[in-house]
Amino acid sequence: MIPALLVLLGCELAGDALHQMVGLPVPGPVIGMSILAAALAFRKGGASSGSPITGSLEQVAETLIRHMGLLFVPAGVGLVAEIDVLWSEWLPIAAGLIGSTLLSLAVTGLVMHWSIRRRAARRARDTVQGVERG
Repeated sequence: MIPALLVLLGCELAGDALHQMVGLPVPGPVIGMSILAAALAFRKGGASSGSPITGSLEQVAETLIRHMGLLFVPAGVGLVAEIDVLWSEWLPIAAGLIGSTLLSLAVTGLVMHWSIRRRAARRARDTVQGVERG
């Protein structure tokens, strides 16, 4: 379990270092998560290869998710500490939250629509060719 935790922390550190060196507008932990996802996806055997490190990563991830509520405590304390700023800037904050939610819904709907049409076209093509997939 310790090696898997070190892998997670190493990816987060690599993402943070890339963020600092390159100056990407994406937070370091998000870059680190992308590095981890790419490493798991492109390694020999794929993400579900059943290797010991993959099983340990799954165990660490499940433990972190089980205790995720504790990870939100510092953010909540930070919000309470800045309550005056929140009250003075409530309109832009609300507009940003509502706008980003609507944008996320629209993009998700478009991606879903595109993927359903693509899958239907692939099934139609395979049926015409006489290959039935599940």
